[in-house]
Amino acid sequence: MYLLHIANKNYSSWSLRPWVLMRELDIPFEERLTPFPAGSSWDLYRPFSPSGRVPCLIDNSLVDDGWAVWDSLGIVEYMAERHHGVWPVEAKARAWARSAAAEMHSSFTALRDACPMSCGVRIKPFPMSDALKQDLFRLGDLWNDGLARFGGPFLAGAHFTAVDAFFAPVAFRAQSYGLTFEGAAAAYPAQLLNLPAMREWYAAGLAETWRDPDHEAEIHAAGTIIEDLRATA
Repeated sequence: MYLLHIANKNYSSWSLRPWVLMRELDIPFEERLTPFPAGSSWDLYRPFSPSGRVPCLIDNSLVDDGWAVWDSLGIVEYMAERHHGVWPVEAKARAWARSAAAEMHSSFTALRDACPMSCGVRIKPFPMSDALKQDLFRLGDLWNDGLARFGGPFLAGAHFTAVDAFFAPVAFRAQSYGLTFEGAAAAYPAQLLNLPAMREWYAAGLAETWRDPDHEAEIHAAGTIIEDLRATA
């Protein structure tokens, strides 16, 4: 049995990726949510995660005390070795999907900094920097490329795979900050947001009553909050 350690669903984009992948592919797992602490997560998360961060997957089927797999990309590749459908079956689509997911994993710094994920708020962002505009252009270009190559409605074809999971947090960012894209990419965030697993994550994020000061500060630095849909304490 898998145990997936995650953090707050309102904020944790990295936790969302393996969570939504496993949910959509019907891979059974137990979820354990530990809210972000103020400041460093090292002391709180280190007992179960070698990196002191989430997500972290524990595979209890391997040894009595579990086997840890950490980092969203590491977890996805671990799942791909054990479960069908994580990556596309066709070789070209699989290569493209892995490249796109790796780019999301390592790039788009301006988007992460300027538009931190917070599912439950709607924000009028401050004027975009050139770096953010470039990230958004590249996202649209990448999505349009995949949708055109493989026919949609997902990035590598007819089925949701790991590459879509890696862009799932961007769909929440598009919703929160009113981000728009050109061409077929314009409808892609809504395609992700309508997935049952994404709706489940979103509802749970709205129901969270705790607030992390560091993440809240990032949100206020990103723009003006025009609506907060989250439950109050």
